[in-house]
Amino acid sequence: MAQNPGNGSGDVSGLSSSPDELLQAVQERGDESMETGRYVISFRVDAEDGGVQALRSQGCNVISARDFGDQAVTLEDIGDSDALVLPEVGCAVVSGNALQAHELLAQVESADSPIETVEPEYFAFSESDVDYLRGFNRAAEVIADDLRMNGGRELVMEDEIVAQVAGATWGLVACKVPPSTRGGAGIRVAVLDTGMDFGHPDFKGREFVSNTFVGQPVQDLHSHGTHCVGTACGPKAPVGAIQRYGIAYRAPIFVGKVLSNAGSGTTGSILAGIDWALANRCVVISMSLGAPTPVQAAYTTAGERALRRGALIVAAAGNHGPLFTGAPANSPTIMSVASLDTNLTPSSFSAIGKVEIAAPGRDVFSSVPRPSLHGTKSGTSMATPHVAGCAALWAESDVNLRGAKLWKRLEETAKRLPFPASRVGAGLVQAP
Repeated sequence: MAQNPGNGSGDVSGLSSSPDELLQAVQERGDESMETGRYVISFRVDAEDGGVQALRSQGCNVISARDFGDQAVTLEDIGDSDALVLPEVGCAVVSGNALQAHELLAQVESADSPIETVEPEYFAFSESDVDYLRGFNRAAEVIADDLRMNGGRELVMEDEIVAQVAGATWGLVACKVPPSTRGGAGIRVAVLDTGMDFGHPDFKGREFVSNTFVGQPVQDLHSHGTHCVGTACGPKAPVGAIQRYGIAYRAPIFVGKVLSNAGSGTTGSILAGIDWALANRCVVISMSLGAPTPVQAAYTTAGERALRRGALIVAAAGNHGPLFTGAPANSPTIMSVASLDTNLTPSSFSAIGKVEIAAPGRDVFSSVPRPSLHGTKSGTSMATPHVAGCAALWAESDVNLRGAKLWKRLEETAKRLPFPASRVGAGLVQAP
């Protein structure tokens, strides 16, 4: 089904422009459409080669991620290309000038065309509108305060949380992580975000593979990515007298910088990160990012390709309050994660609608870049890596739990909560 490109921009930037450059250009134009001016093509199943040929037959200068080792393509590699093909996810990012000049929309109208959809590329952002940092002691106080304030609705005993918070975060306790015998050994986890502080002392000696897709070094100068990596794959025993905050502490970590240090990215940078993660055989892909846009066909295609390859993509539902789940979490092939408060009620900021599962997202203690090292944040961004980490533990427990089977296991074992599925999905994610 063809989708007509929007009318979001006048000037169209090339593929080598960074998300920050694109965003600045859009802001200068006063454009509020969320469109970058570029486009995303989705190919029909098993028609990527035909799609590349179709693009080249129209005179497009095409580059493929497969032209680079481990498909770790960067903005510098793209140069003046018209189209970047991402074969693992069955998509291509095309400059707006190329789309118009080469009449690619006409390709979609043909019944035997390898091109299935053409849609605008959108901006995406870290799902951290309600982020804030606090010290460890203050976080423990807030947990107790929240439980007292919501005594009539609490589903976890206050004494249980307060007694264990010194040994593990409230989120890990709620997800039954501390008693689990699994650590995610051998399960490759990709965190696509703002990068990572690779010099963080809690991660000394850990196995990292990284790449940037936004024209900036992978080193995290934002903090969002480091916090998410910490929850999903942080250490079992952090340096110093610090509570445990990480789940899959033995998992190899793949850090894809798909959001800039300002927290902005594009559909293309995110798809490139997914493509890279799949090429590197990651089993779990965690994305604490999104945009308040309708379902994007490219994300649905990417999620479907991931499931077919035995990988699971989990994404933040969004911090839109009572509004709908945003992209990419609203795609049917991507697991959408809602946020829970410390009393296991839905967070007020957590989006409503397409939600598969819920996880702790309020007052989540984890790693942040030096010199602070640790801090507390809130958002569906913080809930998502809880699901990613637990997914890695389940994947380690059974080699058959991959892709759709892993998705099903997470839903089947979730702790049921007395709230609509549109708020919490199957319930609170649980570790094996």
